[in-house]
Amino acid sequence: MQLNKITDTLTVSPQITADDLPALKAAGFRSIICNRPDGEGADQPTHEEIETAAKAAGLEMRYLPVQSGLVKDEDASAFGDALRDLPGPVLAYCRTGTRSATLWSLSQAKSLPMSDILGATKAAGYDMNGVARRIANGGKTPTDTGDAKFDVVIVGGGAGGVSVAASLKARKPGLSLAIIDPADIHYYQPGWTMVGGGIFNAQDTAKTMGSLIPQGVHWIKSAVAAFEPENDAVILDGCRVVKYDRLVVCPGLKLDWGKVEGLEETLGRNGVTSNYRYDLAPYTWELVSTMKQGRALFTQPPMPIKCAGAPQKAMYLSGDAWCRRGVIKNIDIQFMNAGGVLFGAKDYVPALMEYVKKYDANLNFFHNLIAVDGPAKQATFAVNAPDTEPATVDVEFDMMHVCPPQTAPDFIRVSPLADTAGWVDVDQATLRHTRYDNIWSLGDVMNAPNAKTAAAARKQAPTVADNIVADIRGRSAEAQYDGYGSCPLTVERGKIVLAEFGYGGALKPSFPSGLIDGTKPSRAAWFLKEKLLPPIYWKAMLKGKEWMAKPEKIKVAAE
Repeated sequence: MQLNKITDTLTVSPQITADDLPALKAAGFRSIICNRPDGEGADQPTHEEIETAAKAAGLEMRYLPVQSGLVKDEDASAFGDALRDLPGPVLAYCRTGTRSATLWSLSQAKSLPMSDILGATKAAGYDMNGVARRIANGGKTPTDTGDAKFDVVIVGGGAGGVSVAASLKARKPGLSLAIIDPADIHYYQPGWTMVGGGIFNAQDTAKTMGSLIPQGVHWIKSAVAAFEPENDAVILDGCRVVKYDRLVVCPGLKLDWGKVEGLEETLGRNGVTSNYRYDLAPYTWELVSTMKQGRALFTQPPMPIKCAGAPQKAMYLSGDAWCRRGVIKNIDIQFMNAGGVLFGAKDYVPALMEYVKKYDANLNFFHNLIAVDGPAKQATFAVNAPDTEPATVDVEFDMMHVCPPQTAPDFIRVSPLADTAGWVDVDQATLRHTRYDNIWSLGDVMNAPNAKTAAAARKQAPTVADNIVADIRGRSAEAQYDGYGSCPLTVERGKIVLAEFGYGGALKPSFPSGLIDGTKPSRAAWFLKEKLLPPIYWKAMLKGKEWMAKPEKIKVAAE
């Protein structure tokens, strides 16, 4: 007997027998729903046989037969009524459990987000993406989907989405393009570290989305609910459907603040801040600029995260500010890193360690933040160091800068586009989906093993654009991405260690070492970060001007 738990109150299963009922009773079930019509299989017990055995075991029974492949709206409504009326937990069954899972999905469409429904059924072993349109339509069969159709649809209007739209327009102006994104504001997120360091103003890192969408590109201001890659369709909230010839997926990632107990309730007060949020980065500087003594914690969760150097950048800029004010000797700096190294590309670690010593910061590896008590100013960490017993430790703080856990967005994780870890599954060179030939991905949401930075997206966008145009012309992929990412590590005000690397940590410097040696702190790198990169982002990258970002051509072996 195979039991597939969907929620605490509902489990679904393939066909059961009368002999299974005592065991189901012993397992804690109180009701049974049969969704398989009698006579569907030669060796199938009738629902009366199951009902007799259920009553003998002290279980309630409901017969709601549904023809295979024909789940009607009224069937889902009846199933929802049964779940409300019957004592739980409930076991629902059919031939495989799929009809029961489908009925549950449709019956919950008005009360649960689609991502929760798709996630729960996926975890139980059932793919409900085939009824995603009905879920998006409140569990009802759509009668008017209001389809729109474009040559290329881009999901996400962040750095990757706007850049690839601009690059495509530059290459093939006649393409019909659409960007799907519900946000009103587009943020230059690399600037938030500088806001937290008192260098940039927060408002300078934000522009309206409408002002940045390339001319001639349609902006569909809506959230994505699900994907139907077999039908070349994206389903929007409200069950609108957008069709495409080719799809680009780049919605960024999800900052999972709720994964740390108590964190959301205390963000922005009690000394708890984060440069990973536009509204909190100014609070970081407020705390740093007024702190005179005490303990400052800087946390880093397990990888992957966007801009892997950002948690320590906050630490360095804070330490520099305290040095300049002459209070550094009174401040206990603790870097709490869930990982086991300071920085993944080892060539940059020696320079960084000099600043760790300068600010007298303590490095605590394998410490993962799991809970915060803001009023008590206490943080709890899970400690999982190699060859030691797992433990938890409580650490008091006066200030804490938090980097939140990060995952793919819910609608990506439960989609057919995702790998087993929830990220969009692509070929790491061409950035084309491994299973759907007319889908590409870039930015933070894909599973290529590169650093998740805006600089990476700047290199990826032309690669995707080149390969889409080649595909339109009937050619194979022409461009490849080498894993390039850049992380300007702001080690003090006026100096940066410019980390540039590709797949496997291979160094990928953009400048001659005589101009900028990325393995050493330099004022030239600071000038690049402070003065040049913001206008390059707004006026070049988002406009399709590929300065120092021309795609690398795939080398074809000689015959």
